[in-house]
Amino acid sequence: AESGKFDFYVMSLSWSPGFCATPAGRGDELQCGPQRHFAFVLHGLWPQYERGGWPESCSTEAVGGNLVTSMLTIMPSPRLVTHEWEKHGTCSGLQPKEYFDEATEAFQSIQIPPRYKAPEQTITVSPGQLQQDFARANPTLPDDSLVVLCSGNGRYLQEVRACLTEDLEGRRCNREVLRDACKSDQIVMRPVR
Repeated sequence: AESGKFDFYVMSLSWSPGFCATPAGRGDELQCGPQRHFAFVLHGLWPQYERGGWPESCSTEAVGGNLVTSMLTIMPSPRLVTHEWEKHGTCSGLQPKEYFDEATEAFQSIQIPPRYKAPEQTITVSPGQLQQDFARANPTLPDDSLVVLCSGNGRYLQEVRACLTEDLEGRRCNREVLRDACKSDQIVMRPVR
């Protein structure tokens, strides 16, 4: 893979209460400790090819500790920040600060519907309704630019993905991204504790 050679981005918004219910999450004090109440967090901003997947691990350039720390309000795991740079950011054609500035801008450009900002009760919703709610809150995004993913058993919300141009404008997702869409009739969104 050649850094900077890709067709569009996929931004992944992970549902933090779902992660915190997993064995890995229960051991993560920074994201899931008793004082933490994250809802949607930035999982990553991933360069994608129109056909054939995505580039990954394009260089061995490291990301500095201060930059990692600066991302923790929206990516509450130093390990995640480092991993996302190494696997995806190195293929963006950007320097680490530029990449994470773009990732932050992308994250802030998506409006989270009020119902999903910090629910204190469990929400049960169809993937289609969740997608429609996000589309209504983000009217400039074209149809098929948002995809809802659920956990392996299909019961719980895992993440919402948005397809974006290199300029961070909404665009339709390709078939490869759309095929990962949740097929369940209903999914559970665990509450923000």
